[in-house]
Amino acid sequence: MTDKQPLGKRLSGVSLIFACGTALFSDGYANGVISEVNTLLKRVYGDEVTNNNYPTIVSSVLFAGTVVGMLIFGYLSDKMGRKFGMMTATGIVAFFSLLSAASEGAHHSVGGTLAMLSACRFLLGIGVGAEYPCGSVSASEQTEQKSISKNAQHRWFALATNSMIDTGFVISAFVPLVLYWIFGPNHLRAVWRMSLGLGFIPAMLVFLWRLNMDEPESYKKSSMKNVKIPYMLVLRRYWPSLVAISATWFIYDFITYPFGIYSSTVVDNITGGSDAIPVVFGWNIIINLFYIPGTIGGAFVVDYLGPKYCMITGLMSQAVIGFIMSGLYEKLTSHVAAFAVVYGIFLSFGELGPGNCLGLLASKTSPTAVRGQFYGIAAAIGKIGAFVGTWAFPPMIEAFGGDKSVRGNTGPFWVGSGLAVFSALITLCFIRPLTHDGMAEEDEKFRQYLEAHGFDTSTMGLGSTGSVTAVEETTMDEKVDEISNV
Repeated sequence: MTDKQPLGKRLSGVSLIFACGTALFSDGYANGVISEVNTLLKRVYGDEVTNNNYPTIVSSVLFAGTVVGMLIFGYLSDKMGRKFGMMTATGIVAFFSLLSAASEGAHHSVGGTLAMLSACRFLLGIGVGAEYPCGSVSASEQTEQKSISKNAQHRWFALATNSMIDTGFVISAFVPLVLYWIFGPNHLRAVWRMSLGLGFIPAMLVFLWRLNMDEPESYKKSSMKNVKIPYMLVLRRYWPSLVAISATWFIYDFITYPFGIYSSTVVDNITGGSDAIPVVFGWNIIINLFYIPGTIGGAFVVDYLGPKYCMITGLMSQAVIGFIMSGLYEKLTSHVAAFAVVYGIFLSFGELGPGNCLGLLASKTSPTAVRGQFYGIAAAIGKIGAFVGTWAFPPMIEAFGGDKSVRGNTGPFWVGSGLAVFSALITLCFIRPLTHDGMAEEDEKFRQYLEAHGFDTSTMGLGSTGSVTAVEETTMDEKVDEISNV
């Protein structure tokens, strides 16, 4: 039935999904571009940057802000509405992208410049984090429109969310290189500032795209915007799923973000410490491009394997590649291209599996009434994994022998691969499979669960929609009683 919808309706439905999810491009761009900006900051400001550990601090504060944004806007997404959260998020990202580019210390001091940049990155992170429980959740709810084919629901969500993040990673590596070609080696300040400032453009375009959007139908029918949420009942039903998804998301981000952010460091090692910025940035682009086939290929198989088993497939494949890289590191690094290809495949399988599927599992396992908070908590715990990973990565290398030794460079791959296997086991044992149109089914089961525990579900929904839904769910006996009382 859904496959026979007119082309115009199908395109309109897909457009709504992308309008909700595309802003996650800003997440990929903001997280990815700081790797190149850190490289430029070291070249421009020298020892003042490295001696104060500013590269790690500037990278980490974005994650801290993202966690705050996820938690705050997870609540606001459920209580204020998806559109409110999405519009606010894009506004924050646009504003602080510009302000990051304009960072400057008192009397042009390097310390002041980096301190302001760190503060702006934190506030930018709040906007980036807000997109997860607002934009991503809304995108998942839009996938169950009648105009969307059942066998493509998971695909469009993955393409509109994780694929956008990964595209942001690729563009974030390409933009600084293009700016370097334009401004040259004598104007690196302009390169790093513009690299950050250009994040304003996609955020503002998405802001305009969303202006005429309405709340998803499921939110209109099943939200608890106007009623107190019974958190104890919610936790009693959903805590096992929340813990399992949060744990796997923590592990995924612990593996992925440090490897991605420190790709410049890895490339610097395998190119013999080349000072040529085009060489370092060029290899970063090649590596980041491997995110794309992973996420796009995964999007076209996730509806057939299901998010649970697609995720397990990606994790186990990533683990195998990681073990191969660790065992054959010396041979691979003797040929830079071979190392880049295998390293890229390692990242690609991560996107095919948990990259595409974690958002699906987080959004479609929970009911509409608390979906923003469920998703926000799981994603925030994931970002804490990224935060921990960015700090753990350098000491881990030192513990294995330093970045000049084979053990120092292979140790993180052994750890990452082992964690991928552990994450696959958690997924297999504790995460349930999803079905198409499963969100509507889960909302119905949640209503029945609440009613069984004495909660008045007639208060759910927005305005008259909630009342109509409640009337439809009342039994004939209840209707007779109501008439008798009148």
